[in-house]
Amino acid sequence: MTRHNASLGAETVMLLVGGGHAHVAVLADWATRGAPTGVRGVLLTPERHFRYSGMVPGWIAGQHARDDGLVDLAALAARAGVALVLDRCTGLDPEARVVRTAQGEAIGFDVASFDTGGEGQATRLLGDDPRLLDIRPIGAFVDRLAALGSLRRIVVVGGGAGGVELAFALRNRAGAPVAPDVTLVAGAGGVLPGFAPAVQARAARALARQGIKLLAAEARFAGGAICAGEQSLEPADCIIAATGSAAPGWVRASGIATDAAGFLAVDAHQRSPSHPYIFAAGDVAVRIDRPLAHSGVHAVFAGPVLAANLRAVLAGEAPRRTYRPRRNNLYLMNTGDGSAIASHGSLAAEGRWVLALKHWIDKRWIAQYVRLAQMA
Repeated sequence: MTRHNASLGAETVMLLVGGGHAHVAVLADWATRGAPTGVRGVLLTPERHFRYSGMVPGWIAGQHARDDGLVDLAALAARAGVALVLDRCTGLDPEARVVRTAQGEAIGFDVASFDTGGEGQATRLLGDDPRLLDIRPIGAFVDRLAALGSLRRIVVVGGGAGGVELAFALRNRAGAPVAPDVTLVAGAGGVLPGFAPAVQARAARALARQGIKLLAAEARFAGGAICAGEQSLEPADCIIAATGSAAPGWVRASGIATDAAGFLAVDAHQRSPSHPYIFAAGDVAVRIDRPLAHSGVHAVFAGPVLAANLRAVLAGEAPRRTYRPRRNNLYLMNTGDGSAIASHGSLAAEGRWVLALKHWIDKRWIAQYVRLAQMA
């Protein structure tokens, strides 16, 4: 497995591409247990910090400080003994075992793992407009939203949990002299498709209670105006798209195994079926052994599994760990007004205690990585 790479030396190279939810768990594993013997780790990521997306709605509503959900990847990588390259992946040659970057570098590897997230697809789905903010990548979204002044009329596109939480958060935007008018364009599938009717009903009632207009129609730009179906939603100061992620173009172009949408295919061990020295997790990946929605919840739980399997492969062993999602996952959706909605299978609950539980879970999860990074 050892590669002789002029830039990295004659040793086994473990390349982590992307600093997402799963890779922070890999870095934490190396920081606490030590790097695998004879292995040099490299982290390629465009951002020095990882931002936990689950805390962004709380920041918008003034419940968290802007930096509360940040982990210093540079410090965590240093603690783990992993070299940091601040750049973006733009290409993969899985046969040559080389990743290419936006700045023209070529990084060789023996084993690689990808946790880059997906790409925003708002412009492709809706059309182009200077008022449009895609929530992907989340760091750029936070920066752009923070730079905006007072917003009187906001349109949120996307009826999934992300869009719903953002609609609530923006209605309660911290520092706003007057609560903005918010319209949530959920799409033809309505609000929270795939969730239990009891959860959908609670969300619809909370939206109505807060004066957030809900439209079950498809959004698009037409003649410079944002529309839902045939209805114009103008005037609008800002259009925020929570429309899911698309696969990065370099994945399909690489020739590695993908699904029909171009996401990097992985088996039950997060391993590529076509190139067994390549692993992936998070929104860039798709499990081929079972359907699994792109969700931060799954990326969080897949992290320790990925860490264990990478350690096994680097020791010359077969990966054995598998992330098996619970039959019903717990989702906690911040309603921005001091309350939250809980979803667990067919069960739904709502109240301030749900928000307190969400804050406790979020802060406990992020704190473990912040503490490790501060020890660097």
